[in-house]
Amino acid sequence: MMTEPTRIPPRDDRGTQSAPWRRPRVVLWTAAGAATLGFLVALEIVARGYGFSGPITEQSREVIFAPESGPLLYGGLALTMVVLTWRQRLIALGIAAGVDVAFFLVRWALDADMNFGNGALWVVLGVAVLGVTRRTGQERLLLLKGTGLGLLLVAGHKTGDTWLLITSKTRATVLDAYVAAADHALADPSWLVGRFLNATAPVSTGILHVVYGQLPLAAALVGLYQLRRVAVERRFPAHHLVRTFLVIGLFGPAIYMIFPVVGPVFAYGTDGGAWATANLWPDVLPPVTDPQPIPFDGITPRNCMPSLHTAWAVTLFIHSRDGSRAMRWAGTFWLVGTLTATLGFGYHYGADLLAGVVFALTIETAMRCSAHGWDRAGVRVVALGTAVFAAQLASYRWLPTEMAARPWLYGPLLLLVTGAVVYAYVRTARAAREREREPKPGVPGQRPAPAEPAKAVGTTGAAPTGTDDSQDPDATDAEPELV
Repeated sequence: MMTEPTRIPPRDDRGTQSAPWRRPRVVLWTAAGAATLGFLVALEIVARGYGFSGPITEQSREVIFAPESGPLLYGGLALTMVVLTWRQRLIALGIAAGVDVAFFLVRWALDADMNFGNGALWVVLGVAVLGVTRRTGQERLLLLKGTGLGLLLVAGHKTGDTWLLITSKTRATVLDAYVAAADHALADPSWLVGRFLNATAPVSTGILHVVYGQLPLAAALVGLYQLRRVAVERRFPAHHLVRTFLVIGLFGPAIYMIFPVVGPVFAYGTDGGAWATANLWPDVLPPVTDPQPIPFDGITPRNCMPSLHTAWAVTLFIHSRDGSRAMRWAGTFWLVGTLTATLGFGYHYGADLLAGVVFALTIETAMRCSAHGWDRAGVRVVALGTAVFAAQLASYRWLPTEMAARPWLYGPLLLLVTGAVVYAYVRTARAAREREREPKPGVPGQRPAPAEPAKAVGTTGAAPTGTDDSQDPDATDAEPELV
């Protein structure tokens, strides 16, 4: 009697059997990539409708023409190089520098615009070409992830710039009068910190300008620290700073379209020029009257609500907690410095900062749950953060006069609901971290704890130690987590 042969699941390049759980993840991230591409195309079309180029055109032109920001492109190269060995990194840097020197000489001869960074973009794209043409399986996937991470950093910056231009073109009026009235409930912190910086200038302003302007650099350093072992382990960590940073920059500007605000230095200060309601900031508090939308120019971005600098600084602070003591202190310094700069330079109101904190913690929780799995605690934090964020925007828009008239009630209430989101996040994140560190018996492919080494049993072969992924066909860590 003939029997049907046993079917063996196909194996990947490392000899491990493909697991069914990978297929939904690949489908999910393929759909996410397609959605992102569709969003960029839509943004490009809208931008061209208003007479300027969008993120796809801006990034494509930097392959040949002078880049807008050389350090940004080299930051993208640094993220891409986390998948390379040290030898490959040196070669990549050498090629990038050589290409930039060649471009510099040609531009100098043609008297064209001078800048650097083309070499970095060429190398990032070259890593993708290398992965597609010369690598297969896991190595190809890893190189493409590194390329995607580097390009997303640049694309995120270009997307943000396009969003800001769209806000200035589509929102003829701003809601600064509403936020300024609501800010009375918080004792007008922008006016207070602005006076403090004027009294301590130029030392304080010099330091804070560096802190405020170099927030992306600080985030890149923390992100590179978290990704430092990718080249050795040949896998990305399930969750890291860059993921949350990019999502905040992607979705945050959409709120600007709903709640356009330019900031006190523009609406009530000299930077607003003829469009400012009066030259009040930071010496004179704005009067509490019935707020109305303020007509404003078509150039200034409506980029205050929520404060994305605050959201990014909060995220940087959170992810620096897992680093060394120096990194934890640096994360704290950048958070305090960024909050002080956003208020003291007149870029934001206090209400913006509270909304930015809630926005950041909600996004961070959602990104962490998407990487490690959703549970009730995570869902509760995301739901709470979403509800509080929506309530903040609604109260700033529809209750500003009442908030200004009763600061003793609404001020503590705003701080209380924001603190509730912070407390819920801390509890949930701490519990999730403890669960991740606990051994989970019965999970295929989990490495045993170091305190329980395998013991010889007197046979010719020793018990498996669990350190070789190829020995377990169903190992959950056989494939690196997707970025």
